Amino acid sequence: MKIILQKLFEHQTLEQKEAQKLLYNIAKGEYNSSQIASLITTFLMRSITVEELNGFKEALLNLRVILPISDFDVIDIVGTGGDGKNTFNISTTSSFVVAGAGYKVVKHGNMGMTSISGASNLMQECGVKFSTDADKIKNSLDKSNIAYLHAPLFNPAMKVVSPIRKELGVRTLFNILGPLINPILPKYQLLGVYNLSLLKLYTYTYQTNSTNFCVVHSLDGYDEISLTDQFMVANRYGEHLYTPSELNLPFSNAKELEGGSTPQEASKIFFNILNNKATPSQTNTVIANAAFAIHTMEANKSLEECIDLARNSITSGKTKNAFQKFIQLNS
Repeated sequence: MKIILQKLFEHQTLEQKEAQKLLYNIAKGEYNSSQIASLITTFLMRSITVEELNGFKEALLNLRVILPISDFDVIDIVGTGGDGKNTFNISTTSSFVVAGAGYKVVKHGNMGMTSISGASNLMQECGVKFSTDADKIKNSLDKSNIAYLHAPLFNPAMKVVSPIRKELGVRTLFNILGPLINPILPKYQLLGVYNLSLLKLYTYTYQTNSTNFCVVHSLDGYDEISLTDQFMVANRYGEHLYTPSELNLPFSNAKELEGGSTPQEASKIFFNILNNKATPSQTNTVIANAAFAIHTMEANKSLEECIDLARNSITSGKTKNAFQKFIQLNS
């Protein structure tokens, strides 16, 4: 690690194999917390390269708990986190909207490292018991259209670094890696990022594999489609800058997207949306993210159709029904 750190301190980058070996050693517990914190800090001070990202990703995927779930075409809806906005759980809520609309979702998430409530905090608040049981996960996906994977159970290196990430309380290279290491390797992915350079980085990375992807970024810094500003969307067909009005959606109130100061406050917003009792800003923001997820899976549908499907999932009670079935199967 001393050699690696010295190399990074001298503004050099890692080759893909070096990055891969580094993550293997982290997972094996070969480095102390100070060394890992120094490594994380280095990547806060400069951008990670595609080669480094692919090396880290390969190591984590090779070490993952493998789930034999190949019977479904699924999507993962996730944000990198680290945008400093402390929003409510937009990606997780959107996942249940998409499930309610009839699509299969395998949400991969973790406890909040840079925000009050991460996806796993919300799931725990709802009474979900995390599991690695493939039959249970398949059953949840089959009967409720959604399954939840708590990242540290499936990625040993993530478990090793979780306490350090929590203590640092800032975004790290593991925020960038998290969306790429869903253990079932979903065919589709909607990913939100907190800046445009990351949007480019992920676009280049996804183009090296077969994932049908959609990377989104709101220009005022959200790692979601926030509807508080224009937002950029990148996929295999190119890039497009949208305004909310282009989708016949109003601009959202940034204050109403905040998740509060406790997981309980964040979960209250989640339940309000499920029950169609949330503010227009909260509901429309979730609808926009869910619509782009549906569009990623159904490129032949117009965005207007996808927005209608997402909205109907909430207003018809299908989102709530999907959640209730999910809870019955996972608590």
